[in-house]
Amino acid sequence: MEQRRYVPGRDEGEGTKRVVALSAGTAAVHLALIACGVKAGDEVLVQSYTFCASSHPITYLGAKPVFVGSEKDTWNMDPVLLEKAILDRKAKTGKYPKAIVPVALYGMPYQIDKIMAIAEKYGIPVIEDAAEGMGSRFNGQVLGTFGKYGVLSFNGNKMITTSGGGALICRNEKDANEIMWYATQARDAYPYYQHTAIGYNYRMSNVCAGIGRGQMKVLDAHIAHHKHVQALYEELLKDVSGVHIHKQPADPRYDANFWLCAATLDPEVRIQGQENAYKEVIKTAVGGAAGVIHQVDSATTDCQPNENVEALRVFMLGKKIEARPTWKPMHKQPVYAGAPVYTNGIEEELFKVGFCLPAGPYVTDEDVRYIVDTIKGAIER
Repeated sequence: MEQRRYVPGRDEGEGTKRVVALSAGTAAVHLALIACGVKAGDEVLVQSYTFCASSHPITYLGAKPVFVGSEKDTWNMDPVLLEKAILDRKAKTGKYPKAIVPVALYGMPYQIDKIMAIAEKYGIPVIEDAAEGMGSRFNGQVLGTFGKYGVLSFNGNKMITTSGGGALICRNEKDANEIMWYATQARDAYPYYQHTAIGYNYRMSNVCAGIGRGQMKVLDAHIAHHKHVQALYEELLKDVSGVHIHKQPADPRYDANFWLCAATLDPEVRIQGQENAYKEVIKTAVGGAAGVIHQVDSATTDCQPNENVEALRVFMLGKKIEARPTWKPMHKQPVYAGAPVYTNGIEEELFKVGFCLPAGPYVTDEDVRYIVDTIKGAIER
């Protein structure tokens, strides 16, 4: 695809956006990177505190992820570290990174005004990973519509689902057509199959699309429910010493969908069974993860949740409540050992103390009260 210097605002008028339905949010990230001209050997700036789908597609192209740490208010990409990384990579490599990938962690809007200003300053396109942030807004504008491309996910656990699928928000029809061309094996206009580029089988199936059309009708209701659950957690946990629900900034421009409700647990809080944390190797997937996992020899790694956080997870699981750790920072993953990282340590500390609470459409007020009572009961007095 033709690569040109990115100028935020161009071709971004109201009504020009187009959305391409795809097989997964990961596919959307992959195609957006291709559309931004990312090739083998290039560098891409990506948030470290996120799921692997934000960074893995960079490596599919033979490019190199450069991880950027978080700021404490939203837990998302720190604009100060972002600019530091841009300047340092230019000094070290002689060129700017090819793209910037901020992530709406658990649906929380990133500091998109500052990130876009930096992107414009250095002419670097932004690929918004709003996979967890469908319907979240900043200053009234939906996430995924600020950057050159915006990624959505319709995985089975997202705000709405097509059972499996995703989408890429494009700035105009021309970009959308090019994305769909790559998503349908990059076939040229001949009566036989001819290919001048490597394409991918990334289309969303008709069946999944049909499910998605029905799901769109309940999106607003699901977002309202998640916000209600978040507010109830905030109210019921406000007097629980040592437990802190993650809130969006007081700035009225932030409007999170609260896809998951996250919290932190102070290190000094002692949980029942804490002495047994990390004593046994996990033998099955934690958190309902699908597929096959590799068994491991050690119950611990060099970067993991604190023992009281793990004890709380196990205690709640015993009460039929699924509480998960937050995402382990990508720069601490063995597969990315040696990758450049620009961090102030915030995301590592959050991973040690953070956990996620149920917030889906079937979580009732009674469920939330049971969950909070269980947290209270887990704390040793």
